[in-house]
Amino acid sequence: MNTSLSDTTAPLSASSVLRVLVVDDSSAQRLLLRTLLRRWGYDVETAASGQEALERCRQERFDLIISDWIMPGMSGPDFCRAFRQLDSDSYCYFILLTAKTETDAVAEGLDIGADDFLRKPVAPEELRARMNAGERLLEMERRLRDQNRQIASTLTELRELYSALDRDLREARKLQQSLVRERDFRMDGAQLSLLLRPSGHVGGDMVGFFPSGEGRIGFYAFDVSGHGVTSALMCARIAGLFSGGAGGQNIALDGPPDAMTAHQPGLVAERMNRLLLSEIDTEHYCTLCYADADLRTGQVRFVQAGHPHPLVQRADGSIEYLGEGGLPVGLFAEARYDSTMIKLRPGDRLLIYSDGITEYADANGAELGEPGLGRIMERLHGLRGHALLDALLWELAQWGGSDDFGDDVSAVLFEYDHPLA
Repeated sequence: MNTSLSDTTAPLSASSVLRVLVVDDSSAQRLLLRTLLRRWGYDVETAASGQEALERCRQERFDLIISDWIMPGMSGPDFCRAFRQLDSDSYCYFILLTAKTETDAVAEGLDIGADDFLRKPVAPEELRARMNAGERLLEMERRLRDQNRQIASTLTELRELYSALDRDLREARKLQQSLVRERDFRMDGAQLSLLLRPSGHVGGDMVGFFPSGEGRIGFYAFDVSGHGVTSALMCARIAGLFSGGAGGQNIALDGPPDAMTAHQPGLVAERMNRLLLSEIDTEHYCTLCYADADLRTGQVRFVQAGHPHPLVQRADGSIEYLGEGGLPVGLFAEARYDSTMIKLRPGDRLLIYSDGITEYADANGAELGEPGLGRIMERLHGLRGHALLDALLWELAQWGGSDDFGDDVSAVLFEYDHPLA
């Protein structure tokens, strides 16, 4: 047989020495393989039985194992099977030495975890080829393991970043919700209730109200295009236009607090449009419905600028939709907006709502629409204030099969009880 020890090819890896365990009950075979492998640059250990080798593997890490198939006690395949069951954070290339050439024997070896086979008697050039194959696989495994570590590290960093961002967005949601200082406002002759439910951490919808003069109240709802942080920032910026209690602070008012007057709603929309196009550098726009109610007469002036049609529910439960649509605010410099007037009688109520309600779809993709909202309001005719708005949310969830609405949901409910004395 060709067992020349003069085959002294250069070591396979100059950067790190691979550890090899030779397992054979023949001392001559162990000596032969150890001598060859050490000349090729490997760190070689030996074991005289499968059981001894298994104990060594429990204590030490090896990169490659060369094991005889037939040994007393624990055979090579038994040792291979037991070895593969050990916990390890790296792969070990396993070569079985055998005189068997039958297909079923090879299949058995592969099935229990062997990577390669080497025929006995061992030829140095064939051994070297098998070792090269093992080194290539181990190198690929090492690179994959390094990449997995990098991926794991990156995922950890991303999770930490997401957690920090999630905390910030939760705080941002609280701040945005705080812009709606009061959800219910009772006044002599009327009641006003607000609903604001962002679909994510923060949203682009906003609702609010403010006194607009003696015996008057202004209220609004707007929906900024898009979603996420930029829409929420834009939302807060626009909400600030309605936050003051006097002219110069509130875009809808004119004059000092003790003598303020309310602009026509159409003019308010035009002022907002000019402001968004000239002073706020953004691609976002918004839809708006702003109303001003006279509590003494029940007359309500409003402007609809791309926002859904306001809904009036009369005291008898009947439903009317108002407005003619109008253009969104912040899109066209030449846009003009008209004020519309509606008279409420005692027991009537006005609902301004976002398209997150009427465009919410069921499992088949059918949107609720204005008819569906009207049917819900008819069923809820006996409820008032926030009880009605909470019931509206419940009905909406029943329609779509989920309370994850996918879009911001907002509404202003103005209920007119009686004229001021």
